[in-house]
Amino acid sequence: MSALFQLQVSPWELMVRGSVMYWLLFLLMRFVLRRDAGSLSLADVLMIVFLGSAAQNGISGEYKTIAEAVVLVATIAFWNYLFDWMAFRFKWFARFAEPSVVPLIRHGRVLKENLRREMLTMEELEGQLRESGIESIGVVKHALLEADGHISVIQFGRAEARRPKDHGQVGA
Repeated sequence: MSALFQLQVSPWELMVRGSVMYWLLFLLMRFVLRRDAGSLSLADVLMIVFLGSAAQNGISGEYKTIAEAVVLVATIAFWNYLFDWMAFRFKWFARFAEPSVVPLIRHGRVLKENLRREMLTMEELEGQLRESGIESIGVVKHALLEADGHISVIQFGRAEARRPKDHGQVGA
């Protein structure tokens, strides 16, 4: 029984492995998989994935002892807490940790370069607009790709409404 709680792998090795993988996946998700993050922060998604994997290894016996799984889980929890704390405390870190808002439509005009950079097709944008109840791009004052991957839409008010001639019905 006591063998279950002894470390057979150095705690430092487990901490380094957990830290390297956390950073690798964080950077991959931060700079490549932006749209797939959903409403959870990237650090939260990583925490869930890593904790599930680390706990599974500890439960299924991939590690020789429970203590090894505990060290890895604690390392991952530490990085997640530190990222949240740093992003709350320091604006420069929040800018690093979370993607910035990207304008997709400005004053009824689609910003095609931003769509291209974010690898969003016009069809995907139009679909998101339809889900927001928007029938025409011309009524959109601003459409923004938010840090969590969702698209927020601000319509022109009645007094400022306009419909550019070069944009018709969404999805038409």
